[in-house]
Order: sequence, then C-alpha cells, then structure tokens
Amino acid sequence: MTDAVKKLKDWSAESSRIVFFGGAGVSTESGIPDFRSTDGLYCQQYAYPPETILSHTFYVRNPEEFYRFYRNKMLYLDAEPNAAHKKLAELEAQGKLLAVITQNIDGLHQKAGSKNVLELHGSVLRNHCQKCGAFHGVEAVAGSTGVPRCQCGGVIKPDVVLYEEGLDQDVLSRSVGAIRQADMLIIGGTSLTVYPAAGLVQYYRGNKLVVINKSSLAGTDADLTISEPIGEVMAQL
Repeated sequence: MTDAVKKLKDWSAESSRIVFFGGAGVSTESGIPDFRSTDGLYCQQYAYPPETILSHTFYVRNPEEFYRFYRNKMLYLDAEPNAAHKKLAELEAQGKLLAVITQNIDGLHQKAGSKNVLELHGSVLRNHCQKCGAFHGVEAVAGSTGVPRCQCGGVIKPDVVLYEEGLDQDVLSRSVGAIRQADMLIIGGTSLTVYPAAGLVQYYRGNKLVVINKSSLAGTDADLTISEPIGEVMAQL
C-alpha cells in the first residue's frame, strides 16, 4: 500500500460524511469504454463524432443513426460492478457515505447496492415514450431495431441527458447539498471537463479533497492525488 492510499484509508476511517463524485473512469474497469474514444474502426462505422451523434439536434434529425450508435456504444448490459462500485456501496451501508454523484449512465452503482445515487446524466435503464409518457425498461431499446416505439406509436427515448439538453435541476441541487455537507470529497475517474457537473466541486468546504484519476486534473486544489486505477485503490480501503 502506497503512502497516498494509506492516507486515504486513514481519512476514510475518520470521516462520516463522504461524498463520491465519479465519471467514466469508474466504469472502464467494468469493461465499459469511454464513449468519446474513437479509433480507426470507429471512423469506418460512423460518419460523425460521438459528441455530434449524442446531441439533441442529431437525435431529432437522424433518429435511426442515433439509435444505431446508442445500441452499439452506450449499452453494456452484461457489465458488472467492480471493486470501486462495491466499496462505495459498503461505505454507504456502514453509514459513512452520504451520496454517490455520477456522470455515468450505466446503473452499476445501484447494481452494487448503492442507494443514494445522484445520476447527473440520467440512466440507460430508464426510458419513456415521448407521446404517452409510458415507462419502458432498457430491453425496449436494446431489443428493438431502428427507432424504438411504444404500443401507442410514440418514440421511446432514453432518460439520458444529451448534449444541448439541460441537467435535471433536482438532481443538481441535491448534488450541491451533498457536497456542501461532505467532510471528505472523493473525485474518481473523471477529467472534470464537462460543465455544469464539473463546477459542482467548488461547493466543497472541507479539507479532504481527494482525486483518484489516471491523469492529473488541472484546476483542482486537491489535498491528496492518487494516479492509480480507481478499483485497485478503493479495494484497499
């Protein structure tokens, strides 16, 4: 165990209001790649970059292509929680963790047993008909072809925040509230480049700001920085 991980373990032991703020790096260890990563194979399959396809405008104008990308690149229904997800659920069960705030949409925190999960960007597991409002599970999208439709004929849209769409204000305010109460804030697996989510960190008032990320983060005055895979780090706590 490195000195940095030991310090994190000591801080975790003495903290009772931990908040975790996580991004794509938390799920990559469960085999879910960052959707923004593009390679030669990607360019052969798609004519547009991921950020364009996952925009509200593209969804409205090119729904068939949107859903082709979405099914192929956004749904990893066989993925299982890794050590980071499990440790966070364990800390919550012990009464030490207030909330998990996540930019991920895969539902793995809940699958690991976490209860208070604030999903800034929504979830692939929730879908609604845009015409009648009926709820649909992820199978309605994953198991369909072309544009998924409800029994009423309306389009089924995932409860995922697309580019150009606003975040859920209730989730945002609850996230701010949790961070303000935190005596330790752990940021893991995110580059904190996506706003307004990235701006949430400024609401932290404590002196135990921990960053666990493979690459260092610019602009965060972290009290402790650990550049190791997050699952390996959390498993040692």
